[in-house]
Amino acid sequence: MKFVLVTGGVVSGLGKGVTASSIGVVLKACGLRVTSIKIDPYLNTDAGTMSPFEHGEVFVLDDGGEVDLDLGNYERFLDVTLTRDNNITTGKIYQSVLEKERRGDYLGKTVQVVPHITDAVKNWIESVAAIPVDGKEGPADVCVIELGGTVGDIESMPFIEALRQLSFSVGPDNFCLIHVSLIPVLGVVGEQKTKPTQHSVRELRALGLTPHLLACRSAQPLLANTKEKLSQFCHVPIANILNIHDVPNIWHIPLLLRNQNAHHSILQQLNLLSIAAPPDLQAWTKMAETFDNITNSVRIAMVGKYVGLADSYLSVVKALLHACIACSLKPSIEWIAASDLEDDSANLTPEAHATAWETLRNAECVLVPGGFGDRGVRGMILAAKYARENNIPYLGICLGMQISVIEFARSVLGLERANSAEFDTQSPDHVVIFMPEGSRTHMGSTMRLGSRKTLFQTHDCISSKLYSNPEYVNERHRHRYEVNPEVVGFLEEAGLKFVGKDETGKRMEILELPGHPYYVGVQFHPEFKSRPGRPSPLFLDKGRIKGDCEGYLPCVVGSIGLILAATKQLEAYLNTHQNGS
Repeated sequence: MKFVLVTGGVVSGLGKGVTASSIGVVLKACGLRVTSIKIDPYLNTDAGTMSPFEHGEVFVLDDGGEVDLDLGNYERFLDVTLTRDNNITTGKIYQSVLEKERRGDYLGKTVQVVPHITDAVKNWIESVAAIPVDGKEGPADVCVIELGGTVGDIESMPFIEALRQLSFSVGPDNFCLIHVSLIPVLGVVGEQKTKPTQHSVRELRALGLTPHLLACRSAQPLLANTKEKLSQFCHVPIANILNIHDVPNIWHIPLLLRNQNAHHSILQQLNLLSIAAPPDLQAWTKMAETFDNITNSVRIAMVGKYVGLADSYLSVVKALLHACIACSLKPSIEWIAASDLEDDSANLTPEAHATAWETLRNAECVLVPGGFGDRGVRGMILAAKYARENNIPYLGICLGMQISVIEFARSVLGLERANSAEFDTQSPDHVVIFMPEGSRTHMGSTMRLGSRKTLFQTHDCISSKLYSNPEYVNERHRHRYEVNPEVVGFLEEAGLKFVGKDETGKRMEILELPGHPYYVGVQFHPEFKSRPGRPSPLFLDKGRIKGDCEGYLPCVVGSIGLILAATKQLEAYLNTHQNGS
């Protein structure tokens, strides 16, 4: 097994995840099989209980793992299916070591950070790296490891030591370290400053790790004298100093690395030049350049509660991007804080309220994503009502689906106090209830998580047609509340149709409103399986949407249907597809 370690220095948020993913893309384009591991030094066991405001979205895997959002980047870029063990946290490591200590596995020895914690990290990395994630037999050729945080953080010290030991045990031909650092430009001086990177590399070397390549983040391309200074003071050859400057979209990053021969430097360090082919990134290049040349856009109102941090909905944003590029459009996402739509929201100014409603009314479609807690729920209900009554394409994901049920029960069934048990425990009309197997005392991993089947109840519906009329689909879930099965009959009699259910028939998975251009709610999260560059079987077998980005339609029902409906193409597309032309 060959290992590529990606570390970060100076500041967080430099894009180590995208850099690591892009390195994987380039190596994969050379004909190598690639897997990925993300190390998060925080004490949480996983990302499941962390606030989206602080840490961004919680990404959910097929096996139900709640993991860091960077694993979403790995899956989208590399087209792989990772496991919960591909995300290592301090909490997981210490938990496993303490469990062994309680069992007596250490035979009375004093349990210490070195060697017990560091050995646990090394063993975890080596065992997980051997798990195939690309659907093929046998382990991958290269494992790309991203170490979260920045070099020098107290939390990451045990991992740095474990990785130092790993580099020694596997040998120099099997280990390549790439350090991502910042090259700032001070406004007054106007000069690219290398000193922060010098200090960061010095800190890394003091801990026993020497970078083989530098990946320098900057606004503009690095100047020749900047590279020379970095090479001289960081002991890295100029050819191994990569510059990841700002680009129009992140799909250019693998191309940027390829153009700087990053693959050659990495393959040379790993002694893989003899078996690797020149990187074939033609399809990736087409995708990146196509998006740059698109001029038309579609206005999408994103009504949520975590809109202050775009990373809170990262996968939703990426799914919309994938869908839009398939339709030769750029997404123009208008963020609306759900509470701003409410008349009596605390600390809301009349100007913010008016702006929120003006944004909603000017949108071509409305999307209400998932979330937890009652803040902003009334605003989401108002957004769902506006979309339903005004024939505006609407997609509700997880909480967004439950919101559409609550709104319909109130407005159409006349149940004024209809609500979710999550928001109002005293309501006489709980149309959304707590799941029987859920826990009210423990938050972590107590939800309905991971890939589950959704069986279509009819093929005469928009969702089934978008999925190419299968008997069922597998999508990822993350929820602890669900539509009350006792009210389904009343809702359907009033016109709302549940066209997708679980295998028991008691859990509602997909709802639609017949007669509406596009009013769809899904209990699952289709955005977690949206990937660029992987065409849906729908368009491989029976024709594709025509355009410059032909062949890049992801296998996602929600976002592509929403965009087609917003641009008045849905009916024509469904008719064309149903005719097999």
